[in-house]
Amino acid sequence: MTRIFTLLVFLVSLELAGQIKQPLPSRQQLAWHDMEFYFFMHFGPNTFTDKEWGHGDEPEEIFNPSQLDCRQWVKVAKEAGAKGIIITAKHHDGFCLWPSKYSKHTVRESKWKNGKGDVLKELSQACKEQGLKFGVYISPWDRNHPDYGTEKYNDVFVNMMKELFTNYGPIWELWWDGANGEGPNGKKQVYDWRRFENTVRQLSPATVIFSDIGPDIRWVGNESGIAGKTNWNYLDTAGYKRGLGAPANDTLQQGNVFGKNWIPAECDVSIRPGWFWHANEDTLVKSPERLFDLYLKSVGRGANLLLNVPPDNRGLIHEKDVEALIGFKKLRDESFGINLLKQANSYWEFLENDVMPDSLQVRAISLSPKIYSINVENFVVQLQQPARINCIVLREVIHLGQTIKKFKVLIYNKDKVVKEITGTTVGRKRVLTFPASTVTSFKVLLEDAKGNDNISGVAAYLIDEKLVEQ
Repeated sequence: MTRIFTLLVFLVSLELAGQIKQPLPSRQQLAWHDMEFYFFMHFGPNTFTDKEWGHGDEPEEIFNPSQLDCRQWVKVAKEAGAKGIIITAKHHDGFCLWPSKYSKHTVRESKWKNGKGDVLKELSQACKEQGLKFGVYISPWDRNHPDYGTEKYNDVFVNMMKELFTNYGPIWELWWDGANGEGPNGKKQVYDWRRFENTVRQLSPATVIFSDIGPDIRWVGNESGIAGKTNWNYLDTAGYKRGLGAPANDTLQQGNVFGKNWIPAECDVSIRPGWFWHANEDTLVKSPERLFDLYLKSVGRGANLLLNVPPDNRGLIHEKDVEALIGFKKLRDESFGINLLKQANSYWEFLENDVMPDSLQVRAISLSPKIYSINVENFVVQLQQPARINCIVLREVIHLGQTIKKFKVLIYNKDKVVKEITGTTVGRKRVLTFPASTVTSFKVLLEDAKGNDNISGVAAYLIDEKLVEQ
C-alpha cells in the first residue's frame, strides 16, 4: 500500500505542477535556498581608516594587511557551518580588492605585497579548495572613479564585472548595493541596470543576483538579520526601478502573497555593530546565543542568513569573532542534532472525524525534500513514547510554489491539548519554538483555499530553554 501511495503522490504532484499559475523558483534559486547561512566580509581601506563609508580619497598605500590569510577565513567559515563567502570586492569608496584594469584605486597601487596582491584571487582559490561557494559584492556607486556620473562609467562597471566573472568564477551570488550618491565630480550616475543584468546573465547564467528588489534575491528591509513572521517568497516589483526606490521595508520583510515574481528574502546583519572591523568593537561581538536567535528569526522564517564577519587590519578574522562563531555552530549542532520524531510510531492524514483508516498509515516521518506529501492539509504525528519537546520544524515543497497561508499546530499530552501554535507562512523552513512540554502527539492543520498545501518535512527537538523564542 505504501508503494501505491507514493506513486499516487508522484502522479498528483505532476498534475498539480502543471496547474500552478504562481511563479516558481529557478534551479539556481532552489540551490540558493539550501545555502541557509553564509558569510559577508566587508574589507578594504575602511578597515584601516576606522570608517564605515570611505570618501574615495583615501591613499591606496593605507591598505596593507600584515597577515592576510584567506584560508583562515574559509577555515573559520567551514567550522562555523557557513556554506559560502561574499566579499566586498569594491565598496562605495571605489577601492578594488583586485588589480582592475579599469581603475587606478586598487590593490595594485597599495603597499600590500608591493602591489602584486589580489584578494579575490586568494579568496576564490581558498573557497574552491575547501568546497565553499564564492560570492562578490560590487558597489555601483564609486566615490573615486573620475568617470562616475557620466555614461563612460557604465562601460567601466560592465568591464569590471567581466573581470570578476572571467578571472574569479564561478561566482554563486552577485550582490548589488542600492546606494547611489555623488562621485568626485559632484554628479550622480544613471545606472544602466538592464545592461548590467544582461552582462551577468551572459557571463554566468547560474549566478543569482541580489539587490533591493532582485531580480533573484531581495533585501529583507532591515540590517538586523530578521525576516517577517509572515514571509512570502513572492514580490511585486512593477513600478519600481532598481536603485531608485523599492517597496516599503515592511513589504520587503513580508513579501507579497500574490506577488508576480519569486524573489526570496536574504537577511543581512553584522556580527559587530559596524560592517567593517573597528578595534573598539572587539568587545561588542554578538554572542553565540544572540546569533542563534537571529538564526531562528531568519532561516527559521524561510529566509537565508548573510552574517557579516569583517577581517581585521591584520587580514584575519579576529579571535573574538571566531569564538562567537564556533559557539554559534555548537548551539545549532546541540539543538538540531537529535530529531525526536525518528522513532515516532506513525504519521498519517486524518479526516474531519479524526478516524484513521489503516490504508492511510504511512511510515513517513523521515520525509525529505525528495519524498513529499501532496495536498496533506491535516496530519498527525504519534510519538512512540512521551517526550519533552519545545521545537517543531516544518518544511514546504517550495519547488511547487509557496501556498501555505495559515497553519495551526495542536500539541497533545495523551488526549489533552497542552499547547496551540498558530502561524502564517512556512516556506523552505519554519522553526517553531515554545516552552517545553511533555508530548505524546501533535496535529498540524494547514489551511489553504486552493487545497495545494505541500509539506516536505517535519521534525521536533528539545533545545536549551534559554534559546527558545517565546
